[in-house]
Amino acid sequence: MPDKMRSPETWPESLRIDELGLLPKYDWASGLRDTWNPGEASAYTALTSFIQNGITCYDEGRDRPDRNCVSLLSPYLHFGELSPRQVYYGIFNAADRSTQHRESANTFLREIGWREFTHHILYHFPNTIREPLRSEFTAFPWRNDPKGLRTWQQGQTGYPIVDAGMRQLWSTGWMHNRVRMITASFLVKDLLVSWEYGADWFNDTLVDADLANNIFNWQWVAGTGADAAPYFRIFNPVTQGTKFDPNGDYVRRWVPELRELPAKYIHAPWDAPADVLEDAGVSLGRTYPRPIIDHSFARNRALDAFNQTVRRQM
Repeated sequence: MPDKMRSPETWPESLRIDELGLLPKYDWASGLRDTWNPGEASAYTALTSFIQNGITCYDEGRDRPDRNCVSLLSPYLHFGELSPRQVYYGIFNAADRSTQHRESANTFLREIGWREFTHHILYHFPNTIREPLRSEFTAFPWRNDPKGLRTWQQGQTGYPIVDAGMRQLWSTGWMHNRVRMITASFLVKDLLVSWEYGADWFNDTLVDADLANNIFNWQWVAGTGADAAPYFRIFNPVTQGTKFDPNGDYVRRWVPELRELPAKYIHAPWDAPADVLEDAGVSLGRTYPRPIIDHSFARNRALDAFNQTVRRQM
């Protein structure tokens, strides 16, 4: 994991004043301070900026972590610095004035609707904080894998798009939504670690850790929650990276060990020829980890676990 922590000597003066000796040895919060400016005024500025600039590319670019096409409003919503109604009507009115932005606006407003829907579910099914909404998944054979969980938390899985997301989360307290789905799928489908552990980690590290939204996004990825899809969804971290970070810009930002790799190999560095790895300064297993699990094997194992769970209900 990139070391963004700084020694106390480099901290702002306000943080160096620690008469009681309560501050941590390392300034672990530096990335959060550099990323977020809390408060109602900042929230309104962020909303205005998104309406004027970001909404134009939201529909087409919201799944691209290498682009700035998302709102970054979720922390302000979580802490009540913006209300869902403020966001809804701000976006709705802007779209009403410009047909050019209407499709993107509608796509964004559906996400606000999903956020409110998760609160509705939690209100009516409060046990879902720790139990699957779909009761048949109570018998799902989750694995106890503390080492795999820790490797995932540290962004050292050997899958670049997963590691980039987990490092972004640790540094900034936030992760792009598409990458949240990819990293969550890797934990619950590739490693077969219960969604509860992932939800707990996100709850501890996200600045926008809304209880209902966090729980039901995890349950959606795990297949245990509210989902109209008639299949057991498993994300391939390599194809997801190739599709949504095609030039590898997002990975290069958060996984600097792979910065010099050509885009062709950056989402699967183990496929790169030895001379390409050497030219890029990459030594698998030394400067960057090898994959902790083979995705094809993991996918088949997850499908077998799902099929066994379904058969138990018949």
